[in-house]
Amino acid sequence: MTPAPQLEDTATRVFAALADPTRRTVLESVSGRGFATATAVAGGLTISRQAVLKHLTVLADAGLVESSRTGREVRFRVRPEPLRHTASWLADRADSWDDRLFALKAEAEKRSGRG
Repeated sequence: MTPAPQLEDTATRVFAALADPTRRTVLESVSGRGFATATAVAGGLTISRQAVLKHLTVLADAGLVESSRTGREVRFRVRPEPLRHTASWLADRADSWDDRLFALKAEAEKRSGRG
């Protein structure tokens, strides 16, 4: 089964965004707080607020977080949908490989006289 292009594009963006361990930590921090400002996230890390903002921008570009403004404050929250889509894409890939390995095993057993 060939994945839908949009699902594969989402997975690509998610993998690229989550390749950086600091970015994963930032995402976990926002997730644990519900809503969080860059200042609040930076308070729990050893990187600056500006660095946190850069990581949040990459996460936002991948669709993993969204921001909302309340007065002068910008708050971020996690969007789980891209993670769900990526998990679905991975499950489809795993199923495809399971099918291929099962067929390979069946063919090998048939040729060896066990099938």
